Amino acid sequence: MAKIDAFFKLMVDAGASDLHLVAGAVPRVRIHGELQKIKYPPLDNEELKSMLYEIAPEDKIKIFEETGDVDFGYEIPKLARFRANYFRQKNGVGAVFRLIPSRILSADELGLPSILTKLASLPKGLVLVTGPTGSGKSTTLAAIIDHANKTRRDHILTIEDPIEFVHESQLCLVNHREVGLHTKSFAAALRAALREDPDIIMVGEMRDLETIALAIEAAMTGHLVFGTLHTINAAKTVDRVIEIFPHQQQPQIRSTLADALRAVVSQTMFKRVDVPGRCVAFEILIATPAVRNLIREGKTYQIPSAIQTGRKYGMISLDDSIMELLKKGWINPQEALNKAVDKARFLPFVKGELSDFTEV
Repeated sequence: MAKIDAFFKLMVDAGASDLHLVAGAVPRVRIHGELQKIKYPPLDNEELKSMLYEIAPEDKIKIFEETGDVDFGYEIPKLARFRANYFRQKNGVGAVFRLIPSRILSADELGLPSILTKLASLPKGLVLVTGPTGSGKSTTLAAIIDHANKTRRDHILTIEDPIEFVHESQLCLVNHREVGLHTKSFAAALRAALREDPDIIMVGEMRDLETIALAIEAAMTGHLVFGTLHTINAAKTVDRVIEIFPHQQQPQIRSTLADALRAVVSQTMFKRVDVPGRCVAFEILIATPAVRNLIREGKTYQIPSAIQTGRKYGMISLDDSIMELLKKGWINPQEALNKAVDKARFLPFVKGELSDFTEV
């Protein structure tokens, strides 16, 4: 047992989502969205470095020493998996570990909208799950992939950096590939995927032009592709995909994306105020013919209106989703206001001074 494993056990027992270990500071865990100190003395740089190197693969240590940053996955059997990020900072080394539960929660257990499990049965197309870091994108995607694994008879291929949720093959055959360990890059894995007879491809992060272009190509050639982006709503997600391409290619990409896109799911995490825990507000865009025409014609500014009129297709705006949580008494009005798009709609619920004084 590695010395650092005691921190991971404490983290799991406390129900924490993240563990922060930084030279020169007291260790901290994030519980229900807030950082809390662990009763432990400030970490010495050499002591922490020794703990971190004990669990890191040699090739990852080499990359860390050359670049100052590295990501990888670490697993403690029968406890949990962790996504690790090592970095250098002013006082020495530092690391952040994200807990990846060993059991994949179903869509019902997570309380996901029913339309999300229907996405798992799509024959082809591109589905994007977006949101800020820590908004639960990986958890939502895992639930959708799990539903496909239990209901389809297909080949599922995941490409991640690092591998997070591990799906055991059920009705589907599931293969996991990790960037840097099993393949050189997301783009290289996507290029190879087209020769590996996949039905469903999950891309952990669509972070560059080549990866996005290949994901769209895969969706256009008969595959169901799931990917993530760090965007905050459906309209900005569509804009982000188009704008990453050179200006002269954008008219063609608008047309191709309009044909390939099936849905955009944007999510925002909230701390619950009624019980310990967190909850998620969703914005869901379904690519109906009307929505595809807006994308093709460059009228993405009209997407919010299309969402408002598309309730019967399972669409919902972020503000409507936030309002539902607020009326249930699950979330704080201040946080609802801070994360809403139409601030004026939420101002009547806030008493006292605004926490974000730039909002008027």
